[in-house]
Amino acid sequence: MQLFYNPTINETTENFSFDKEESKHIIKVLRKKDSDILYVTNGLGYLFKTEITLASDNKCTVKIISFEKSAPSKFHLHLAVAPTKMNDRFEWFLEKATEIGIDEITPIICDRSERKVINNERFDKIILAAMKQSNELFLPKLNEAISFKEFVKQKQEGLNFIAHCEETNKKTLKSVLKPSKNITLLIGPEGDFTEKEIELALDTNYIPVSLGNTRLRTETAAIVACHSVVFVNEE
Repeated sequence: MQLFYNPTINETTENFSFDKEESKHIIKVLRKKDSDILYVTNGLGYLFKTEITLASDNKCTVKIISFEKSAPSKFHLHLAVAPTKMNDRFEWFLEKATEIGIDEITPIICDRSERKVINNERFDKIILAAMKQSNELFLPKLNEAISFKEFVKQKQEGLNFIAHCEETNKKTLKSVLKPSKNITLLIGPEGDFTEKEIELALDTNYIPVSLGNTRLRTETAAIVACHSVVFVNEE
């Protein structure tokens, strides 16, 4: 199934048109024509079966034939990850985490962060492309970048963890994960969190965890954490 995306449609929509860029891709690249069937999601768990009524590369129009809604997952996974120095590594994380099944991502700016400015518009496009490629019906939420200190002050529902490399008393992530629980997990920059940041997280009820015996890059650690949570929740 090839999946398309339109954020404006819902159960009451009867007809809609794709924008010019998507219309050109559908008609010119994919060579779709009148009466062809397209499957579309709004990123909120809905899958719409549609039929092309106007095969225009400027404004491809479809009518909705039927729809179904997927049940939301029993857990919510929120990773707060420090942007990597090389953009392509963070983009790789966004793509793979979306394919695996993440719900929310917040870039956090830490004391040792080498990248403090990010391009959310580009990141949103990567997440959207990964959602469509993997036939996911829920679009992960990408938040604006925020400082580490401000993030840990916010109240997060469920279990809160911080993964760091300091030689302190930590439990393995796999030993503390529980199914059907909301999870927020902090992943630091290449130089790891500072001792003060770790202390601040612990003071705000974050639980320190280890992701294994090896020292992982930021994006690798984030993927390991993402897969671990999804794996525990598989039925």
